[in-house]
Amino acid sequence: MTGAFFTSEGGTYVPSELTRGPWDPDSQHAGPPAALLGREIERLAADGPRQVGRITYEILRPVPIAPLRIEVSVVRPGRSVELVEATMADERGPVVRATAWRLRVAALEPLAPAAEEGTGTQSTLRPAFAPPGPAEGHSAEFFPTGESVGYHTGMEYSFVRGSFLAPGPATVWMRMRHPLVGGENPTPLQRVLIAADSGNGVSATLDWRHWVFINVDLSVHLHRMPVGEWVCLDAITLPERSGIGLADTALYDERGPLGRAAQTLLVDSRTPVPAGADATVQ
Repeated sequence: MTGAFFTSEGGTYVPSELTRGPWDPDSQHAGPPAALLGREIERLAADGPRQVGRITYEILRPVPIAPLRIEVSVVRPGRSVELVEATMADERGPVVRATAWRLRVAALEPLAPAAEEGTGTQSTLRPAFAPPGPAEGHSAEFFPTGESVGYHTGMEYSFVRGSFLAPGPATVWMRMRHPLVGGENPTPLQRVLIAADSGNGVSATLDWRHWVFINVDLSVHLHRMPVGEWVCLDAITLPERSGIGLADTALYDERGPLGRAAQTLLVDSRTPVPAGADATVQ
């Protein structure tokens, strides 16, 4: 096992066991591929300082633990904003596509303060709100995967509300135990993107032994980059009886809010439902 999620070899990225997801031993958790695509997007040359304001991933099929190639290009250039596209592919073809808006970075005069807590906003993304820090949380047992190494061992978790095995909303701090790419220090963008896809995983409202949540996408909006190693996910999953759901995650670092992540979910039964049992999503 390598000490990084990926190694770079001759234009390809070779994933290690640390990328393995909890449900299929041959497929990756979406977090490491999301961070790797973000790495390529932020490294694309620009004529001045740029920051990713929004990045959306379309997950076309499970990402294998196999060599991957990434192609990245600017599809809408601009002096102030530009749209970038990146595609990750294995030998069979594309597995994930990402589009991102990169915005120019400037030094502006102080802006008017945002609304404080208690002034009417219902959003958790408010300056006066901050979750308890990672030192106040606790580790929690991960879903049983049958594997001794995977994404679950590549990341460190500190829960201040909920847990992997307790259904319902959760607030968890996460940080990388290993670099994303061997020989490199993770960037702030990589640190938040490798964690953001876990919003549904930590806040599932149904018993994971009987239900499966397949996220077909991930969108991350960021108004600033995280500071430090820890990223906090304050997450809730909302399944409907139609079998469609949404995972909504507010993102923080120890200084306050960063942005928000959302995942569109297909909800389905993992095992056949016994005759006469209530098969609806509760």
